[in-house]
Amino acid sequence: MQQIELVRTDATNVHFIEMVRKLDAYLTLVDGEEHGFYDQYNQLQSIRHVVLAYAGQRPIGCGAIKAHSEDAMEVKRMFVHPEERQRGVASLVLRELERWAGELGYRKTILETGRRMRDAVAFYQKHQYIQIPNYGQYIGVTNSICFEKSLV
Repeated sequence: MQQIELVRTDATNVHFIEMVRKLDAYLTLVDGEEHGFYDQYNQLQSIRHVVLAYAGQRPIGCGAIKAHSEDAMEVKRMFVHPEERQRGVASLVLRELERWAGELGYRKTILETGRRMRDAVAFYQKHQYIQIPNYGQYIGVTNSICFEKSLV
């Protein structure tokens, strides 16, 4: 198995933009007509902290965090190329995002994912994320499920 390298960057990185296009194409299929609602909360200009996973020179996974509150960073735009899944790439990216949030002084990470995304729900639960009431724009959205994890 090829070594995975993690790189901290921001949302202007061309590889991140390319990965997000692939993520959005996938989410359009999963979310259907609801995708427009979610898409409005995933604009790249508000994201300053991005982790990219590389196998050699090829980007294979990504994730981001953005400030949500004084003590919480929100995990956004998690994606691993389908052919690279089940290799631990998402776990590496998530742990690096959590480490970065902690370095920035945040006490927890939060996130939203879709109920239809059973693999994502199981992934976050495996990484000690606890389900919380839906927050912000996700309040009352039946397809959304929200999680948090303490970093302290």
